Amino acid sequence: MMELKIIKITSLDAPEVSLYERLNEKQVKKVFEPNGGAFICESVRVIERALTAGYEPISFFAEAGCENNISYLIRGKDIPVFIADHDVMKEITGYSLTGGVLAAMRRRPLPDLQNFLSVHNNVVVLDDVENPTNVGAIFRSAAALGADGIVLTQGSADPLYRRAARVSMGTVFQIDWTYADGDLMSLFKKDGYTTIALALSDDAVFLNECKVENGRKAIIMGNEDHGISNEIIKRCDLTVKIPMNRDVDSLNVAAASAVAFWEIFKK
Repeated sequence: MMELKIIKITSLDAPEVSLYERLNEKQVKKVFEPNGGAFICESVRVIERALTAGYEPISFFAEAGCENNISYLIRGKDIPVFIADHDVMKEITGYSLTGGVLAAMRRRPLPDLQNFLSVHNNVVVLDDVENPTNVGAIFRSAAALGADGIVLTQGSADPLYRRAARVSMGTVFQIDWTYADGDLMSLFKKDGYTTIALALSDDAVFLNECKVENGRKAIIMGNEDHGISNEIIKRCDLTVKIPMNRDVDSLNVAAASAVAFWEIFKK
């Protein structure tokens, strides 16, 4: 078995670890453009799921003593493993890492939207969901509760941002996703989807009372502040809301997503 290619790092000024420290996530996303960019993911579970999904590792960065946690992940590949003490690693993350491991990986081309919609049946749309924590939680619920694809508008947080991937427990690598392009609602209509907006509109019906025919379905979730755009709501087949108690008007978008997926996709 090939030995780990270990490189000791004593300072974050080392050029080898610029992907992890000196570049923000938007800059990391562009480092290899036009050939796909990169992203950083953390924790052994998340890294393992990325590798299982076929993402190509560039390097690993592990806390001293944790390198054995990733030896099985490398599988004989000649991938550099940067090792640093706990205090150095904490400078990057601001907290102690689970498993003490980060990995830099190459992004992959995303599927064409029209082809994407033609081969999926239970799709989630994130209309400018900006918080990476919410995006990660929605991906996790989608993967667990019957969705088979996710479409994000350009204003949504990147699913491959570290926080999103970590909160998702790596499910961002287990469910297909792509970005909206062109007239999304017309594409849904063309491909025979029933489109369902989760929104507090006056004409919204309670989620547990809505009747959705069998067939392709798309559930649309909106921005944390202003919700789904009015243009999209007007073009949806149904608008639904979750029944609430104690004068609470709505749930956080991530919590609401789990309820909606269970009620609509699992029927």
